[in-house]
Amino acid sequence: MDNRILLLLISLLLSPVSFAQTSKLNAEIESLKKDPALKHATWSVCVMNTKKDTAIAEYNSHISLVPASTLKILTTGAALSMLGSDFVFQTRLQYDGVFDTISGVLKGNLYIVGGGDPTLESEYFKDKKDSLTTVEKWALILKAKGLKKIEGAVIGDASVFEDNMTPSQWIWGDMGNYFGAGASGLNYHDNKYTVFFKSGAAGSKTSVVKTAPAIENLQLVNNVTAGGSDDNAFIYGSQYSYLRVAQGTIPANKNNYEVEGAVPDPALFCAQALSQALQNIDVAVAKKAGTVRAMKEANEAITAKRTILHTHYSPTLDKIVYYTNLKSLNLYAEALLKYICYTKTGLGSDSGGTDIVTNFWKNRGADVSGFFMNDGCGLARANVITTKTETQVLRLMAKDKNFNAFYNSLPVAGRPGSLGGLCDGTFAENNLRAKSGYITRARGYAGYVKNRKGELLCFSVLANNYECTPTEMKKKLEKILVAIAEAE
Repeated sequence: MDNRILLLLISLLLSPVSFAQTSKLNAEIESLKKDPALKHATWSVCVMNTKKDTAIAEYNSHISLVPASTLKILTTGAALSMLGSDFVFQTRLQYDGVFDTISGVLKGNLYIVGGGDPTLESEYFKDKKDSLTTVEKWALILKAKGLKKIEGAVIGDASVFEDNMTPSQWIWGDMGNYFGAGASGLNYHDNKYTVFFKSGAAGSKTSVVKTAPAIENLQLVNNVTAGGSDDNAFIYGSQYSYLRVAQGTIPANKNNYEVEGAVPDPALFCAQALSQALQNIDVAVAKKAGTVRAMKEANEAITAKRTILHTHYSPTLDKIVYYTNLKSLNLYAEALLKYICYTKTGLGSDSGGTDIVTNFWKNRGADVSGFFMNDGCGLARANVITTKTETQVLRLMAKDKNFNAFYNSLPVAGRPGSLGGLCDGTFAENNLRAKSGYITRARGYAGYVKNRKGELLCFSVLANNYECTPTEMKKKLEKILVAIAEAE
């Protein structure tokens, strides 16, 4: 008998459990192939041991699929590796003209110079015990420095990023909603606001109770009616436009029902908030708040020579990535993508960021054939990637010095979050960590799990255009995830 065949037989005899466990995964893959709900669908899976550059199991791993929010692993992984876990964003308060510290009069403008920080007054970093907003704290700092009057205006400067906040491949149905808030060079309050609706009987028109925080000059056309049991209301509107149209349905007989929208101009929103905060503590501001973007459009002179009064620092990047992945925050991911571009080119842009991130993973050794990146968060349906590429990226991150921050940012199966209720009562529960993804007819998971030997496996499973409900598709993929946890 050939020695190689003899060694293979001995290996199989000595490792029956491993063979059976891998067969279980293959059996689940074969079962899903025959599922009628996927007759017209395309789906793929790839599983690797992080210590080996070969697949344990794969199916259609070379096929390009819409990844939805699983794409965030490429953005957050690249950000951690390129910038480091301890990186912090900086936002600077500067002035032009002359600041007379004796009289307290600033003969010029006060600028909020954004550095791309997505966490300014973000709900995810807000201390509930702290009653002061970020701009209120800034106002107190400025007053303590002797500021009593600004003869100019408070100006939001978002020029660290391109003026176009929204990636070109986002759809109209997403823009205007909180999850479709684009990344500005000066973000504030998660770039979102809340509309509070009151609904009556099913089929009747709703009324708007209030908007909080108040958005100056916002025109909201309310076409929302009462009906259904879920939030099916959407807000439509483009960046920098203050005309918004709310359509769809909310449950009947509700008071103060919340629907969140995207702020039209975050930089102006922040400048207005600081201007009001200063006036609230008796610091006079002569002119209305504005932005550098608007000044450029009006051909107004913009003074390059400015003096720093205060620098605000964000939380460290490991904490930002934690919330980006745990809560699947599109705004955070887009800000990271643009900032990566800013560090290389001096201007943060979507197209530049996607090119840089793609080449980053390519140069690290990932096969990026079939990968087309159109944003940093996965909201664009024009994004496509293979499960092989996602799995290779996860394997590369496992060797990165910032791996712990990345690994800890991924939701855990069975714990509160996007993987809550997933894999309950199995070996994957409290073990499997993954970034989930979902947009219409596209669902997937990409992450890690430790097998019974304690080896760390990485995986990606994606499904597009299935003919069942999203919940049903989730349950089908759950069987694959549980089998992956048992694989060796």
